[in-house]
Amino acid sequence: MSDHDDFAFEPVPGLPERPPVGEAILWQGRPKTLPLAREALGLTWVATYFALLALWRVGSSAADMPLVQALPLAVPFLGLGALCCLVILAIAFAQARTTVYTITSARVAMRIGAALTITLNLPHKQISAASLDLRSSGTGTIALTLPPETRLSYLVCWPHVRPWRIRHTEPALRCIPEAAKVARLLAEAAEARQAQPVLTRNTAQAPVYAPDYALATG
Repeated sequence: MSDHDDFAFEPVPGLPERPPVGEAILWQGRPKTLPLAREALGLTWVATYFALLALWRVGSSAADMPLVQALPLAVPFLGLGALCCLVILAIAFAQARTTVYTITSARVAMRIGAALTITLNLPHKQISAASLDLRSSGTGTIALTLPPETRLSYLVCWPHVRPWRIRHTEPALRCIPEAAKVARLLAEAAEARQAQPVLTRNTAQAPVYAPDYALATG
């Protein structure tokens, strides 16, 4: 069986089209499966819940029977918990495999969605702020604050969002490796873009033979 790339139609992995001239790709990455399962899908909480259920079942039964006979009563709870954890890991793997985060000199692009794939293009000039949630392992989440008039669906973007910011969704690069390094790169790219002069043509008083140009920063 030959390998098949579901996104072979993309001219550049993670982007719907090639970047225009002058726009450089600075970084590309995707979430790590296990951190995504823990932080976005509640893997740790689910495992803890079923472990506590198993302990409760054994503890309550041990009052009426020997502990050796009570221990097997935990098996159904542990088995169901293991199954739920496997499902969560499978969802996290699918999300990580189909996600590509891209930082260019002009924007942040997020190709997200395991079932329904979409690509968000967020120009640096439209990103009001970025916050980093860094873990001890080096992985982290970079949440992007957008202007109030920019509305995104929390459900459509989930889990690639800052948790619980439902009213004003903040798209996020979730559980990426070397998050501190990526955050610095993003900050430098955004600052460079904000300070970059933009050449705009002033057609109101421009003579035909010698167009007049106004230099604006923005």
